[in-house]
Amino acid sequence: MTKLRLAVIGTGMAWERLHLPALKELKDYYEIVALSNDNEDRLVQAANEVGLTTDHIYTDYHDMLNGEEIDVVNIAVPIELNYLVSEEVAKAGFNIICEKPLAPSLDQAEDYLRLQSKYDVKILIAENFRYNEENNMIKNIIEENKIGDVLYFIKNNISNFEDSMTKDTFAAKEWRQHPEFKGGVILDAGVHDIATLEYIFGEVESVSAFGIPLKEDYAPYSVINSILLFKNGLVGSYNYCLKGKELQYPLVGFRIFGTEGTIYLEDSMCGAINVMYKEDDSHEIYYYTPDRGYYNEFKNFYNALIGEEDIAVTPNVEVQDERILFTILKSANKKKSLTVD
Repeated sequence: MTKLRLAVIGTGMAWERLHLPALKELKDYYEIVALSNDNEDRLVQAANEVGLTTDHIYTDYHDMLNGEEIDVVNIAVPIELNYLVSEEVAKAGFNIICEKPLAPSLDQAEDYLRLQSKYDVKILIAENFRYNEENNMIKNIIEENKIGDVLYFIKNNISNFEDSMTKDTFAAKEWRQHPEFKGGVILDAGVHDIATLEYIFGEVESVSAFGIPLKEDYAPYSVINSILLFKNGLVGSYNYCLKGKELQYPLVGFRIFGTEGTIYLEDSMCGAINVMYKEDDSHEIYYYTPDRGYYNEFKNFYNALIGEEDIAVTPNVEVQDERILFTILKSANKKKSLTVD
């Protein structure tokens, strides 16, 4: 088996906690050949973790692109840098795996769409929720008509960003607390939810959203409630709260109501999907392994490069998720329903 030579730009928390564990499982598929980070301490720490010598680590990623034999570059940088770094990597002629969202603005997201054809490279956007087992299983349950026709859904996401800001979490990062991009944590985390909904139900046609304005830098709203109308006629409710915590169990979670049954996912990490059937009041549980999206996306990219699969999450797929998220924010700001452009 031929290994892909993988170089990394950005060896921070996303690399250390999300990407590297998946790649350790895929050691027969990928060889980590070089690392880059402008923080030398983090860079040396990351190099020690994977056994790289100092001649293969770089504080300037341009030197890495010019000096290494590479098949694919993994980009895990702050959101405001995603497009700019991706453009430089594409110009150098290397294939890309880039963390979501693909850009900090819709203008840069639209520019991102041109990189593949302009520079003849393959690109996967690492939206792990589109690769997670639970979402694949829910999509299959619906497509197998196990709950009949879907009537509507509720997806609730409640967290307390400020409680996490001083802990060893993603929320503690300065660039998340004081983002240089519109939407802040609503873009950063909310795009996962939108990706989930689009993956399961199809394309969104229009949205109607309302929010409670927030004065802090990390997000424009503390709560945002939205109704989504899909092109297939389905409607559903997506709610995101950044300053709360659900204290009553089971959580509201993700509930899908059909003519013949209901699907309930309490949380993406709970490991079980509950399906209740109308006809005989029966109950079925589908078990899954949480957080497998990272493994699955790297496996998909490998298979795509050897010609066995298509890339599931291309820039074209991810830019639609971003369009919807920005339309929700715009709808809340204008207090009116808007069509997704």
